Amino acid sequence: MIKNGIMERYLDSLLKGDRNRCRAVIEEILQSGTPANSVYVDVIWPITAEIEKLKRSDKITPTQENLATRINRTIVNQLQNKLPRRPIKYKKIAICCDLSELQELGAQMTADLFESDGWEVRFLGGGLNNDDILAFVNEYSPDILLIYGSTPKQAPNIRQLIDIIKEVNAWPDMRIMLSGGVFNRAEGLWEEIGADLFAATAFEALQAASNDTPDAHHERRTKKRRKKRRQTIAHKLPVSVALKR
Repeated sequence: MIKNGIMERYLDSLLKGDRNRCRAVIEEILQSGTPANSVYVDVIWPITAEIEKLKRSDKITPTQENLATRINRTIVNQLQNKLPRRPIKYKKIAICCDLSELQELGAQMTADLFESDGWEVRFLGGGLNNDDILAFVNEYSPDILLIYGSTPKQAPNIRQLIDIIKEVNAWPDMRIMLSGGVFNRAEGLWEEIGADLFAATAFEALQAASNDTPDAHHERRTKKRRKKRRQTIAHKLPVSVALKR
């Protein structure tokens, strides 16, 4: 359990760029008996979300955001080896994101937690175009492709990638999961642009991936295809007929 006031102390240390104090706070949390995966889920993740919120509302400077994010990433790198190792699940996930420090940190934490849970993980990070991602998916054939995005300007490119994957249909059993701030803030956006799954946090991503079954996935894909087909037909019909439908 995280002690009262410790989150405030950690955030304050981050925004001041005090690496030593940040490490001391994290060590205090670990010494209290909190496991590394709980530090990911209950400390680093919500603090990262808070930093993103503060930056969007101009309550912190870009320099403070960079300092905090870099320190958090260092802490995460150190914690990664302390994560529990659960039995191998024989499932594969590929995780990609846009090229920004804040997004890469969220995606990296998600990758670490999936690996801890027994998944085979490939963390692509940011900076790859859609062709690069498609080529990797073709070679790796993951069970899940998780795309992490935090800004609205990324949505059209993510939609384009999903559309190509659905049109090609070379990986009918692969599920596409979306995560990140932009999908948290815009309710229903993940479904609108054609994803199969959504997760607001890394922990929810693990839950969604574990609870989703191939049958449920196939049913969702079928419903989406039927819905899209009905919309396409209605669009082509005369207005009077389409309205009756």
